[in-house]
Amino acid sequence: MIIKELEEQLLALKPSEKVQVIQLLAQSLGGNWQGIEKTPKVCGGQACIANTIIPVWVLVEARRLGYSDADLLTSYPTIKATDLANAWVYAAAHEDEIDLLIEQNQAV
Repeated sequence: MIIKELEEQLLALKPSEKVQVIQLLAQSLGGNWQGIEKTPKVCGGQACIANTIIPVWVLVEARRLGYSDADLLTSYPTIKATDLANAWVYAAAHEDEIDLLIEQNQAV
């Protein structure tokens, strides 16, 4: 997508959506994803919900299998809706990483 098209789309966003875009860009530049952490000795250093051992790829795979956010919050009572929102943003920005982890874990 060329910059001019992107610019037009960004300007058409609602203010709250613009804030989300800014947060996403800032996180991607700094490598710091709100609510998501990679700790070398936790789940092999995979992206997890902060302060848990719940990998983002597991949540994405569950969602692809048809689980709703409500289902996931019931299944994982230690996480909140904001944790899922952070996971979805991270997964969208790191689609190749998440797809590879899902593929690797299906082969096991």
